[in-house]
Amino acid sequence: MSTLAGKTCVPCKGGVAPLKGKELQTLHHELPEWQVVDEHHLTRLFKFPDFKTALAFVNRVGEVAEQQGHHPDINFTWGKAQITLWTHSIDGLTESDFIMAAKIDALAP
Repeated sequence: MSTLAGKTCVPCKGGVAPLKGKELQTLHHELPEWQVVDEHHLTRLFKFPDFKTALAFVNRVGEVAEQQGHHPDINFTWGKAQITLWTHSIDGLTESDFIMAAKIDALAP
């Protein structure tokens, strides 16, 4: 499990620059199964054997998102859940996006 999963998301109210370059690459190195898209957001597709298992995963993600106050976009369909993260208040990525991604990884079967 990534060391990021042990951290807590910090609310971002804006006024900080989104992660770019080396700093972004360093965090991404800890979560290689996630894709960084245009240095703007993280995304990962999770696959499951059936609807019930995918739904249970999505519900667990929702619980952690509420606990952390950091809410991903979730595209859910039979046997799949596509998770997308970014910090809306700065329209880019922060460490909290990577923390949430690591916590989501820990939920995957």
